[in-house]
Amino acid sequence: MRARYGVPLSIAAAGAAGLVYAAGFEARSYRLRRVTVPVLPAGMRPLRVLQVSDIHMVGGQRKKQRWLRSLAGLRPDFVINTGDNLSDPEGVPEVLDALGPLMEFPGAYVFGSNDYYGPKLRNPARYLFEKAQGRHGLNGNAPAVNAIHNPWEDLRDGFDGAGWLNLTNTRGTLKIEGVSVELTGLDDPHIKRDRYAQVAGGPSASADFSMGVVHAPYLRVLDSYTADGYPLILAGHTHGGQLCLPFYGAFVTNCDLDTDRVKGLSRHTAEDRTSYLHVSAGCGTNRYTPVRFACPPEVTLLTLVGRE
Repeated sequence: MRARYGVPLSIAAAGAAGLVYAAGFEARSYRLRRVTVPVLPAGMRPLRVLQVSDIHMVGGQRKKQRWLRSLAGLRPDFVINTGDNLSDPEGVPEVLDALGPLMEFPGAYVFGSNDYYGPKLRNPARYLFEKAQGRHGLNGNAPAVNAIHNPWEDLRDGFDGAGWLNLTNTRGTLKIEGVSVELTGLDDPHIKRDRYAQVAGGPSASADFSMGVVHAPYLRVLDSYTADGYPLILAGHTHGGQLCLPFYGAFVTNCDLDTDRVKGLSRHTAEDRTSYLHVSAGCGTNRYTPVRFACPPEVTLLTLVGRE
C-alpha cells in the first residue's frame, strides 16, 4: 500500500507546499533592486529613477501599500510608473494612497491593460502554454467583448493632480534641478493602443536626456524606440515570468519578447542602433493568479550615469 500510494502522495504534498510558498510568502516578499545604467551624456550628474510597475492592487493588500509608501524614503530624482496599477475596480483609492508619498516627487506614467480592464477568471494553463497556442498570456492581445471596465479616469485624475506627466502616446519633459529629461511614452501595446507615429522622430535636440516609456515591451515598440535613437527604454508587464524555474528562468514573457530579457537590464538593437532596455518584474499579480515562484515582486531604483 505504501509503495503504491507513497510517491503520488509525496508529489501532491510537495505541490501543496510549493503553492503555499508561492502564494503565502514569495508573492508578498517585496524587494528593492538597484541597477546602474550608463546612458547619460558625459559630464551630467547621475539621475536616480524609481520605476514602479504592475502593482495590480487588490483591496486589503496592506503590506503592499505600506511597502510602497516606504519607498519615498529613497528620495529619487523622479518616478516612472509603467502601468497595470489595478486588479480590482475598487482599488483606485488604495493605489493613490500607497503612491501618495512618491507623488511628492516629479514623475510620469503610462497605463497597462489592467488599468483599463479588470481581469477575469481563466485557466492558468493558458498562460504557461502561450507559445504553443501562438498567443501572449491570459489576456490575449485585445480585451474581451464583455470585459470589466476599470475606473481608469479616476486613476488618471489622481496622478495628474499630483503633477505626474501622462505619457499616453505623447511626450513630456521633467526639469530635475536644471536638467531637462524628455520622456516619450506609448499606450499599452498589449491591447494595441500604442500609436508610435504620434511620437516618432527621436529625442529632441533641446533635451539634456531622453528615454522611452511603455507598459508592454513588444518588439515593434522596442524597434521603433531604438531606431529613433533613444538610449533607454523602461517597460513592465512581464511580471518577470511570474512562475520561474530555479537555474532555468522564465517560461513565458506574456508578449513577444524573448525569455532571456523577461526582467532586468538588457540591450536591444534595431537598424544598427542599440538601446538599454529595463523590464521591471513588477510588484503584484493578477488577482486570480496570486502566486510567484523564483521571481519575487520588486521595484527598481535605476541610477543613470555617464556613458562608458
